[in-house]
Amino acid sequence: MSILKPGSMLLGTTRPAELRAWYVKALAPEFTGEGAIDLGGFLLVIDGRDDVEPKNDQPGRVIVNFHVEDFAAVEAQLNAAEVEWVSIEDREKGKFGTFADPDGNYLQIIEWK
Repeated sequence: MSILKPGSMLLGTTRPAELRAWYVKALAPEFTGEGAIDLGGFLLVIDGRDDVEPKNDQPGRVIVNFHVEDFAAVEAQLNAAEVEWVSIEDREKGKFGTFADPDGNYLQIIEWK
């Protein structure tokens, strides 16, 4: 049996250009291409959809996690992009920072202990 390896994610939105610009600014400031945003080999595809609401009313349902080696450096990058922090917590297993995109979707940075 084959093990499936995630390669990309589709993020539906009512405002694709604005959301794409936010993701490039916050997560991939050096990315200059068109189309899918390359996040270290994982592709983020942002598509305009008319079957979604402008704001996610259940942002905790799916959270995209980014494992980082230097929480403070990534936190500074995200602060420079003016992300909206939901929480930053030191937990037994590591440091977790949850933030929201303009549509209200949650993302996390995690530095594992």
